[in-house]
Amino acid sequence: MEAIVNGERRSLESGTRVADLLRELDLGGRRLAVEINRDIVPKTEYGSREIQDGDQIEIVHFVGGG
Repeated sequence: MEAIVNGERRSLESGTRVADLLRELDLGGRRLAVEINRDIVPKTEYGSREIQDGDQIEIVHFVGGG
């Protein structure tokens, strides 16, 4: 299946969850916001929310500063 991740088409295996994608992108452990089809995914759902074919995903990580 394919999804759009931060504007780029990406092939994913069927059944891929948000947590799986974050591990694949080496983003685990960071403070992130994940949006699928313009809906924010709560962190508590990362392990259970499956990505569907054609989903548009935006991942934003927070940077501290001052």
